[in-house]
Amino acid sequence: MSKIRVLIVDDSAIVRKLLAEALSGHDDLEVVGTAPDPFVARDKILALKPDVLTLDIEMPRMDGLTFLKKLMHYQPMPVVVISSLGQAGCQTTLDALRLGAVEVLAKPGGPYSVGELRMDLAAKVRAAAAARLRRAPQPAPAKPEPPPPAPAHNSSAVIAIGASTGGTEAIQEVLTRLPGNCPGIVITQHIPPVFSLHFANRLNELCPMEVKEARDGDMLSAGRVLIAPGNFHMILRKSANGGFRVTVQDGPRVCYQRPSVDVMFSSVAESAGARAIGVILTGMGSDGARGMLKMKEAGARTIAQDEESCVVFGMPKEAIRMGAADQVTPLNRVPAAILSQLGKIAR
Repeated sequence: MSKIRVLIVDDSAIVRKLLAEALSGHDDLEVVGTAPDPFVARDKILALKPDVLTLDIEMPRMDGLTFLKKLMHYQPMPVVVISSLGQAGCQTTLDALRLGAVEVLAKPGGPYSVGELRMDLAAKVRAAAAARLRRAPQPAPAKPEPPPPAPAHNSSAVIAIGASTGGTEAIQEVLTRLPGNCPGIVITQHIPPVFSLHFANRLNELCPMEVKEARDGDMLSAGRVLIAPGNFHMILRKSANGGFRVTVQDGPRVCYQRPSVDVMFSSVAESAGARAIGVILTGMGSDGARGMLKMKEAGARTIAQDEESCVVFGMPKEAIRMGAADQVTPLNRVPAAILSQLGKIAR
């Protein structure tokens, strides 16, 4: 089996060394070179033909975002963005994902440690290597026309969505095409701490419903979307008034992930049962498959994104293999599938 060839692009010699060392202990990965800026990277891409690029966003001579636009236009390849946790870094990283980067990793600092980077980097590179690429940069998102109202449905219904690699763009496509009066939605997307807040804020600007990063104790209600914060599990619980709230908590990684889709789906199965709809979107690995099966066994409706429209057909594939998905559909039909199932939930 051939190794995944990686080129590291970062203006910091210390970071280049750190990333190279983090990948060196894996038999299936090979660092074929490093570059301090996009100009050197351009020459090394042609000479070394890497399978995956790790890319710093903030660099001299040419910033990473400009380089990414050029790269995805002239020579598309899987890119893992390595970014700082500051506000500017987070916003630019979300732009990078929109332009075709397939994974994001935080530079060590604050809530994210060197140890976690070592743990996560290899998995992110593998996911990137397996990704289906878009060949051209996408235009900047514009707020779409509001969709028609949701059909009559059980007011205590819950929609639960899980995603990983490629999920930020997939989630945006789904949410912007759902009406503002949808039942409460809980989302777990594999994303580093701090980035999740900026992701939620961006969606809040684009979607007809309120979108926010979940805080411990937040109530779930119609027209509200709660996104699990990076590095914390989100659990749905029944509240005293008969509705739902979320618990945000630390805990061991599940399927190598925190937040974990399995943790959220399992809690939805227990708390909402047949009043829930589960949706599993693009992503590497198996996180969410077992939780979705629990949802189905509890009477929930379950939907998986199809292979052709996935960036990485890992999580949906595993859910389908386990018999957890009632319905398999392209991404652009997921919103309609959700609305169709809503009307079937008993009042």
